Amino acid sequence: MNEITQSFSEHEQIPLRKYAEKAYLDYSMYVVLDRALPHIGDGLKPVQRRIIYAMSELGLSASSRHKKSARTVGDVLGKFHPHGDSACYEAMVLMAQPFSYRYPLIDGQGNFGSPDDPKSFAAMRYTESRMSPYAKTLLAELGMGTVEWTPNFDGTLKEPALLPARLPNILLNGTTGIAVGMATDIPPHNLREVVSACIRLLDEPKSTVTELCEHIPGPDFPTDAEIITAREDLLKMYETGHGSVKMRAIWEKENGDIVVTALPHQVSPAKVLEQIAAQMQAKKLPMVEDLRDESNHEYPTRLVIVPRSNRVDVEQLLDHLFATTDLERNYRVNMNIIGNSGKPQVLDLRSLLKQWLTFRLETVTRKLEFRLDQVVDRLHILEGLLIAFLNIDEVIHIIRTEDKPKPVLMSHFDITGTQAEAILELKLRNLAKLEEMRIRSQQAELDEERQQLETTLGSKQRMKTLVKTGLLADAEKYGDDRRSQLTERKAAQALKEEDLIPSEPCTIVLSRSGWVRAAKGHEIDATTINYKAGDEFQHSAKGRSNQQAVFLDSSGRAYSLPAHTLPSARSLGEPLTSRFTLSDGGQFLYAITGEGQQKLVLASSYGYGFVTETVNLHSKMKAGKAMLSLPGDSSPVAPAIIAPGDVGTVVCVTSDGYLLAFPLTDLPALSKGKGNKLINIPPKRLKAGEEYMIGMVVIAEGQEILVWAGQRYMRIGKKDLAHFRGERAKRGHKLPRGFQRVTRIEVASD
Repeated sequence: MNEITQSFSEHEQIPLRKYAEKAYLDYSMYVVLDRALPHIGDGLKPVQRRIIYAMSELGLSASSRHKKSARTVGDVLGKFHPHGDSACYEAMVLMAQPFSYRYPLIDGQGNFGSPDDPKSFAAMRYTESRMSPYAKTLLAELGMGTVEWTPNFDGTLKEPALLPARLPNILLNGTTGIAVGMATDIPPHNLREVVSACIRLLDEPKSTVTELCEHIPGPDFPTDAEIITAREDLLKMYETGHGSVKMRAIWEKENGDIVVTALPHQVSPAKVLEQIAAQMQAKKLPMVEDLRDESNHEYPTRLVIVPRSNRVDVEQLLDHLFATTDLERNYRVNMNIIGNSGKPQVLDLRSLLKQWLTFRLETVTRKLEFRLDQVVDRLHILEGLLIAFLNIDEVIHIIRTEDKPKPVLMSHFDITGTQAEAILELKLRNLAKLEEMRIRSQQAELDEERQQLETTLGSKQRMKTLVKTGLLADAEKYGDDRRSQLTERKAAQALKEEDLIPSEPCTIVLSRSGWVRAAKGHEIDATTINYKAGDEFQHSAKGRSNQQAVFLDSSGRAYSLPAHTLPSARSLGEPLTSRFTLSDGGQFLYAITGEGQQKLVLASSYGYGFVTETVNLHSKMKAGKAMLSLPGDSSPVAPAIIAPGDVGTVVCVTSDGYLLAFPLTDLPALSKGKGNKLINIPPKRLKAGEEYMIGMVVIAEGQEILVWAGQRYMRIGKKDLAHFRGERAKRGHKLPRGFQRVTRIEVASD
């Protein structure tokens, strides 16, 4: 036991909380700096940088033959990146996909995936690859003292900490990545535009983001789809480093069909067709008849959408599809990168370009200084060789007679050890007669180069000019036209559910027991269809299948559901209680349907009512919504529909045969409530239940009404109605004998 205690005492002991915190922070920093975020210098993550460097070491330049991808992946894993082969190969494939990278770094041969399924690439043992010509901009200056070299994971090799990129690859190809507590989403851009902005910043260091956006109006994805984000939003995105970009598919009309010719970045044609087909199968896209994918080698993207008829509003249909499918897509932008300081930071466009230009100027400075050192060293050696040629006999004598000729040469001719070593390494063939002339010629050339290098290094303007010249040369060689055109458009709006349902005439039938069904057409006589035993007709409403069916219960609450979801009238229907929660003792009394803006009058049997719109009765609540406030023990009367544009007359009748007609304009328009008094009924008779308002209708000019008393009815025309006209809330006039007990009132059909 003592031995165990003693062995533990020899180790450092720290609290588990501190150990866990430190371990997680270390892991977080590793993920941020060595895996997920790109460096501003070359715009690459470590795995991408190692793949490109390994390929250069294998000699896989753009002019070489392709080699098996497995060979490259093996070298990357074995020498620089000890991680999973599938992840490494996937990173390699991504850099070879022209639909993923704006300027691909790898030229692949074989199946490297397709826009339909970017991850459908073949295994690495089947594909071959080499670097693309554009990758030369990352590697051309690698062996020129431009970058720091660090040991690889096992310390046996050296690898570049960064690649000496001649172009701001961080913006050209963009990148995405998720680290711990942070992420990056940088969209790709056009090479010519970015180079133009860099030159503007070199010439005018105080240029603002707005001025730089004159050169870079927006991202440029590897697709012909259009960017519809507003100019102001793009400018704000570049000013803050945060924002979003919205892309929309390109389409055209061809013989009445809609042909989609370009999709947003990383959108699969198969997925878009699947999304549209799903809506068609759910009967939520009645205006589309057929879908076809006619994409081929000549037309990489060609999706055909066939409208049901030429009456379909194509613009409205596409607006709906843009809002509900990947035909329009939003891309998050978060310019989070590892800056020159080695720390992750979110940069605006100006700061990003400025930091990259600083990196580029430092790279060019290191390159020139490295070359200057080479030139100075060579001039030093040439100076020693020239001394040897001018004294060749003495040199030969010393070499032949001395055991250690190097120190003798150094002391005799006053030369350095480097010069003496160069003399001793001379080959006999270089002792030719003309060699002295060659040395003097080379000396003159190198001396001129040294002066130029020193002059350039000593002038900031010359350095900027050198960087600018290189940028323009690369833009000329690798640049191309913008692919993603910028077009400001309004955001797409999905159609309402009722607009997506076939508009067919239907009749909503409600039974006394609260069973409901929908019959096709308006010609059906709802009183003659079959009902359950003990059940009978209660009320019906004529509308269309793409409208809401509304039900008013005995407590004045309104319930609604889409009319097309109701069962067919061929069946006995279904109980409304299966759809809604009805209060105890309540009963569904009336059915209402129509356009949302359709006006109607709601009233209670106590003679109070108001004008409202059908949309006010709509409710998604299972318990409905309180609509009509009922005074005392009154109940709702049948709602009166108002024809569009009608400013007609309200006709009310009581159970005792009192009838009153007054202008519709006298009634208030409310969204819910009790309303105003329509017809005056003595309070004592109301409370005793001896008299109540039996119903009311709204008629247009010239229309007639029918007042029923049991099986008898009385037709009241325009002339007769004048006798019953009066002010709202008055008693009205009594109907003739025989109609003292009115049962209902209705508008006479023509």
